[in-house]
Amino acid sequence: MNKKILITGGAGFIGSHLTDELIEQGYSVRILDNLSEQVHGKDCQRPDYLHPDAELLIGDVRDPRKVKEALKGIDAVYHYAAMVGVGQSMYEIKEYTDVNNLGTAVLLEALSKNPVEKLIVASSMSIYGEGLYKDANGDIQAGCERSLEQLKKGQWEVVDKSGQELTPFPTPETKTPCLSSVYALSKYDQERLGLLIGKAYNIPTVALRFFNVYGTRQALSNPYTGVLAIFASRLLNNNSPLIFEDGYQMRDFVQVTDIARASRLALETPGVEDQVFNVGSGNAYTVVEIAEKMAKVLNKEYTQAEITGKYRVGDIRHCFSDITKAKELLGYQPQVTLEEGLTELAEWLEGQTAVDKVDTMSKELAERGLTV
Repeated sequence: MNKKILITGGAGFIGSHLTDELIEQGYSVRILDNLSEQVHGKDCQRPDYLHPDAELLIGDVRDPRKVKEALKGIDAVYHYAAMVGVGQSMYEIKEYTDVNNLGTAVLLEALSKNPVEKLIVASSMSIYGEGLYKDANGDIQAGCERSLEQLKKGQWEVVDKSGQELTPFPTPETKTPCLSSVYALSKYDQERLGLLIGKAYNIPTVALRFFNVYGTRQALSNPYTGVLAIFASRLLNNNSPLIFEDGYQMRDFVQVTDIARASRLALETPGVEDQVFNVGSGNAYTVVEIAEKMAKVLNKEYTQAEITGKYRVGDIRHCFSDITKAKELLGYQPQVTLEEGLTELAEWLEGQTAVDKVDTMSKELAERGLTV
């Protein structure tokens, strides 16, 4: 049977790659996307990269009529529509809450009336806040946060109560969430609402906690997108990448086709309903290291990163994934190395135009007191 899949936000960066993955595996795909100007520019037309066999329904996930129309004849749903960005979420509070929380509620209310075979919700590593840490005795420490006083002094690392620096450790799904931004709060709401309604209405539901995703089709002119796309936008305009704090904060960077594959596995794997999974590379890189690698593949080594020495409200120090659960239960295995992913990204970037809006974003945050 040819299953028909709905992807909300399917014309965007991750959703379009998921569309390719599903169609290549024999699924039919319908997309509901509002073609947001921040992501798609002012044209608001079907993106050229979108798979020609995908059905595109232009509409907003907050519109009950459009959602009802989009769900007709659908067997399973990926809910990937969302406003994305920690910094922007701290001042566009209503918009993020409206799109992410209300949009999810509208979709789930429609699904409560017409249940599907499976629901996969895109969550985020941002819900963890700080990752896990180990102290000098080798004991795991969670729930660690940095004080504003500490950050104003430029003391970036997480310390224990006695002031001893802690060592970052891979973060598993069992870590208690610590919601340090409006974006993180909204993604946790999407995740929990999906699992709650899925259980109540017997819709097998899976939440995937994506770490830092990068790859082709990322919105280069959106200063709140992934850090690699932001660095690329700066470098393509011969500007220095701006890095908050000292640049040695660690993150997990995962290539978008690995995300798409994990998403398909979540659909096809039986017996994983009511569960959450980390989807990352399982590796940790410093942000300054990533900036240097990006400059190298773009032949911009002469453009040195600018270390701001400032803290952005909502940011955390270290967080990278433990993907053991996804490996064991979904059969997920990252296949694209960082070097391979960056090379592919550089080749794609050669034909792209990037409007560098990072200075505007930085000014916006500073004026609102969201950088210290």
